[in-house]
Amino acid sequence: MLGSMMRNALLVSDLVVHAGKYHTDTEIVSRETSGELNVTNWGEVAEASRKLASALDTLGLQEGDRIATLAWNNHRHLKIWFAVSGSGKVCHTLNPRLAPQQFIFICNDAADKAIFFDKTFMPLITGTRDHLKTIKHFVFMGPRDEEVVAAIPDVIFFDELIEKGDVDYTWPQFNEESPCSLCYTSGTTGNPKGVLYSNRSTMIHTFAISLPDALSLSSAEVILPVVPMFHANAWGIPYAAAMTGAKLVMPGSMLDGDSLLGLIDDQKVTLALGVPTIWMMLLAAAEKCGSKMQTLRRNVIGGSAAAPSMIATFRDKYDCDTIHAWGMTETSPLGTANRPKGKHADLDADAMGLLRLGQGRPPFGIDLRIVDDAGSPLPHDGKAEGALQCRGHWVVDTYFGQETSTMTEDGWFDTGDVSTIDADGFMVIRDRTKDIIKSGGEWISSVDLEGIAVAHPGIAMAAAIGAAHPKWDERPIIIAVPAEGAAPSEADIIALYDGKVASWQVPDAVVFTDEIPLNATGKMLKNKLRDKFANILIERGI
Repeated sequence: MLGSMMRNALLVSDLVVHAGKYHTDTEIVSRETSGELNVTNWGEVAEASRKLASALDTLGLQEGDRIATLAWNNHRHLKIWFAVSGSGKVCHTLNPRLAPQQFIFICNDAADKAIFFDKTFMPLITGTRDHLKTIKHFVFMGPRDEEVVAAIPDVIFFDELIEKGDVDYTWPQFNEESPCSLCYTSGTTGNPKGVLYSNRSTMIHTFAISLPDALSLSSAEVILPVVPMFHANAWGIPYAAAMTGAKLVMPGSMLDGDSLLGLIDDQKVTLALGVPTIWMMLLAAAEKCGSKMQTLRRNVIGGSAAAPSMIATFRDKYDCDTIHAWGMTETSPLGTANRPKGKHADLDADAMGLLRLGQGRPPFGIDLRIVDDAGSPLPHDGKAEGALQCRGHWVVDTYFGQETSTMTEDGWFDTGDVSTIDADGFMVIRDRTKDIIKSGGEWISSVDLEGIAVAHPGIAMAAAIGAAHPKWDERPIIIAVPAEGAAPSEADIIALYDGKVASWQVPDAVVFTDEIPLNATGKMLKNKLRDKFANILIERGI
């Protein structure tokens, strides 16, 4: 005997239908590549998405075809997302920060049939198009532009294409397990791997991240997704904004602190999301001009661990609650969000501050565990450290184009992180498996050491790595980028660790450098730092 309720497929198209119908006049503000602001609304986005979807059919693009985007967060990109996925095709967001060789590999591996691109990325298109084996249509995201025609004679213009579309287009119905989007990992080692999200997994993920114990989204929010749409689908925010009817403020290519601050203050942003490097620039801009960012109630930090000093600054100076979150491309991406439980309401400020430093607990739909080297589960006591594994409704099963499952024999995905989990499910990333420092057989968390280093006002960025040591195998060192106009000494930085970590965990050296290499998603490339500084202690005779 079955239940007697209506059965409707969970499809991405339903999101934009809902937003267009019930949140018609809610604004979508986005910055064009020219720097100007465009103001539209969910009603127009819904209509334009239908027209674009029908226009894609006239190009001979079919259900299941991968359609690539090479674009910033803007209103055209948003329309493409819903038009492509809603019509049964697959929206493949490309990361423009990848090396050209990886860009070419990803396009060919995905067998993309068409590509939409912003003008910013025209040089990448012209430089690689002869190597893109499967792309038949190049669509410029804007009105007719003769400069673009000269560079790409067979180019199609977005604004002209969409006008050929049918405003009365009806969204097709299909299996909810059909794919809707494709994202590739950042590929720090080897070629990137594709993760193919289904309509069903995306919809369930959208419900989950909107919950109060996750990101707590509603139609009252004004959301600034600084995290790019090409980075794990902007953490699902464009989908969730449509589901809840929230106002979106899309920053385009201008991600510097001053530009973001202007959007926050002018558009009265209540929630912003991005990686730690973005927030460092924002805080510097706010400090410089004296803005209090009065409407910003919450910000979400993900991508890499946030420094305790950054969280404290948002809290104490700007009355902004920082939600520390964790996830990865393979988890759609949200895996945890740091939201206190009711029983934590009476914690004193120090205890609450300590609780908020971790990556938080999983929403319904995600399960976590930690295991030892033999794969045996470890206790969730907040002390045992082990390899973090997860499973759930929006976790990858198999990478795109591959046959071998990503899962362990008992059905878990190994994240590559080392963490602790307490009895309430609060998870703390202690390190990446490949980044943890092992000195004399003991583990030292690079994340903890980095958080202490960047608390110094003279440090803009810091990475902790293990350097070769003749006695202890490896010892921790700090690679630091001084803040603009600052000149901290090595002794200044080493002194920060006194009383904060065990004496044997204190870094043996601090190396100052002009920059720390970052990957395509803004994470530090510690493998390059290890290659460069692996023998520095031996060279110094330490």
